[in-house]
Amino acid sequence: MITTEDVKNKLISGLNLEDITADEIDDNDVLFNDGIGLDSVDAIELIVILDNEYGVKFENMEKVKDIFATVQTLTNYINSNVKN
Repeated sequence: MITTEDVKNKLISGLNLEDITADEIDDNDVLFNDGIGLDSVDAIELIVILDNEYGVKFENMEKVKDIFATVQTLTNYINSNVKN
């Protein structure tokens, strides 16, 4: 099972978020815009990272906004769709 801590660390390392630590990210922090501050390029990079790391696919792009809402929603999606 992937934890929110795992996801936070993957966000930081995969997206080169040098000015933030996992402890500074709350599980319910918004990932984009006024939250952590990710943008559309980060979203594309994150989709590739999650596919490579966990085998998670994002086939319904209409739901990606909801999936990427917070660390917790992203973690829940990964755990529901991870390919071992």
